[in-house]
Amino acid sequence: MASAKILAAKQKTIDEIKNNVQSASTYVLFDYRGLTDGESKELRRKLRETGSDYKVYKNTLMARAFADLNVDIDANLVGPSALAFGTDQVAPIKVLSDFAKNHDALILKVGVVDGVISDQAQLAKLANIPSRDGLLTMLAGGMMQIPKNLAICLDLYAKEKEEK
Repeated sequence: MASAKILAAKQKTIDEIKNNVQSASTYVLFDYRGLTDGESKELRRKLRETGSDYKVYKNTLMARAFADLNVDIDANLVGPSALAFGTDQVAPIKVLSDFAKNHDALILKVGVVDGVISDQAQLAKLANIPSRDGLLTMLAGGMMQIPKNLAICLDLYAKEKEEK
């Protein structure tokens, strides 16, 4: 049986995983085998630019943490897995998907977005959604069209009235 010191260290890691998962709105399990050290650093840098990060944990410790949180993704904890997490719903998914396009070694396994488990197909769909800032810009642009079109209409109407 493991010593109390080892068990305490494992429990600390489990608590860290649970804390990262609970504070994140999105977390994704992915296979990182085959990435070089430089590629791993590049991926971490890109994730941090979006307020996300990733860590590599033992699958048994992640399984315990997910069991404590009642998240059933144990079937995907096969082989080496890394856990990416972030507060933005799509940012970690977009970064990992874009990175996987240029690096065949990175394979997305499963993700959880706002408590909903997403498989690879759903993650691919989510990766194509514009970022939150992009969506807000599109919304603002659409909202600006209404007063713009109203102003043009009123101007044309005023010019028509002046001619009569």
